[in-house]
Amino acid sequence: MSVNSLLRCTIRLERKHVAKHLLQLRALSGADAVNALRPFYFAVHPDFFGQHPREREVNENSLKRLNGYLDHLQKPGSLSVQPMKLIFYVRDPKDSSDVQPDLLASGFRSVNFTLHTNDVLSTVMNVLKSCSLPMEHMKGLQTSVETSKTPPGGVLPFYRPIRWDKSYYTFTRFRDPEQELQQARRVEPTLILWLRNNKSEAKKKHSASLPRREELNRLKEELCLKFDLADIRWQRSWGVDHRCCQLQSLSRLSQQNPEALINLQGHTVVFADQSGMNASGHIMLGTMDVHHQWTKLFEQLPSYRSLLQQTEWLKERISFLLGGTQVVHMERLGPVQPIAEHYNTLSTFHKSLISRRLWLHPRSLQGLSMLLRSMLDRSKPSLHEMGHFIIPTTCDPPKLQVFLQSHAPEARQRTQRKKQLQAEEEAVMKLCLHNLSLRTLSKEPSVTSSQMIICCKRLVEQRSPLLQGLHICVSHFYSVMQDGDLCVPWDWKS
Repeated sequence: MSVNSLLRCTIRLERKHVAKHLLQLRALSGADAVNALRPFYFAVHPDFFGQHPREREVNENSLKRLNGYLDHLQKPGSLSVQPMKLIFYVRDPKDSSDVQPDLLASGFRSVNFTLHTNDVLSTVMNVLKSCSLPMEHMKGLQTSVETSKTPPGGVLPFYRPIRWDKSYYTFTRFRDPEQELQQARRVEPTLILWLRNNKSEAKKKHSASLPRREELNRLKEELCLKFDLADIRWQRSWGVDHRCCQLQSLSRLSQQNPEALINLQGHTVVFADQSGMNASGHIMLGTMDVHHQWTKLFEQLPSYRSLLQQTEWLKERISFLLGGTQVVHMERLGPVQPIAEHYNTLSTFHKSLISRRLWLHPRSLQGLSMLLRSMLDRSKPSLHEMGHFIIPTTCDPPKLQVFLQSHAPEARQRTQRKKQLQAEEEAVMKLCLHNLSLRTLSKEPSVTSSQMIICCKRLVEQRSPLLQGLHICVSHFYSVMQDGDLCVPWDWKS
């Protein structure tokens, strides 16, 4: 047998053993992975974060990326995956009276970890361990996986990977598995390296999206002018194509039945998951609804406006009873609260206040704000890091009075600090746009003002010419969006 034939035979044998070994490593099926991650899904699922838009948005993005990571591991022939940095907000399963040192003001733990495992079982265990979740149920799965590896005779097959000299890979031009493994275990790339690898793709996608962007701006201006709309917004970060389709659908309805849109005058229209009016008084158009459902909503707007006026009256009464504290509603990307649900929350809280007389001066807490929550599992009020109170509707009025009065000085300090941060954030974003010649600079709702300030200052110090002319969105991970926008993590590595 010639040397070349012997070499080809050896390579085929090596590949066969490697494939068999990798298959054994990935023996945990997709269904088993879902069952194993049930405690994790229960702790981080976005549906449990309905009243926390920032945390919900982070968990939605991270879950999508985690599922993609697991899907890649289960594909046949996938040798390695790139390390992935994830962040989750984890619900605390314990009673709220057991104060955890790492809990945020919202009552959740922030967990950061990086995935660099190459099999499903190790990935699942890494996720559970990183989130400090129970792993007892994994013992049975580990046993079943080990059993599936063992042949009927009870003897494990002998496998020892061949370690070739580096010159072998140079000569054959095959990929060195050890070198690939080292590369896969590296931390996330630096900002400059990532920009070099992805800038051309981003520019290409942005150029392709320009006609649709122009169409989107034209339709938005046309509809706002024609029906005297205050604004048109979107609940989620949909792409330009998706937004264009939604505006075109509304434009067709305006041409077919212009009388139906008369009641929209002066309102802000929000394309959302469901139709109705939200707590801010904006008109929500469900993206999955048909024209008939939109038209029916427009006909009901007078009754919605009446309900909105009643909610404003309730807010004034509650503010008077609580020393001038204003009831606010945080309008951010994420789940929205329908006006009827908001009215019921205000009504329930107002009834509890007037049932017990409070001794608060009408202006003693003026300038402060509060966010009402219909919490069943948390009955204690809290003070958010941004200075607003988070008050459950089931809170006892006398205890609430003591809490508000005792925490008012700290609330004023945090509110002032929030205003300073917002002003500093706005200034540093303008500086970043000008000095780096960026086309646009934005951030995801889950990125705080403090994080945005740190990111922008570092970008200005970096002064990389690679940033010139780009559309940058500060997020928690790297990504090239379908319309050419570049997402970069706020804590990018230099």
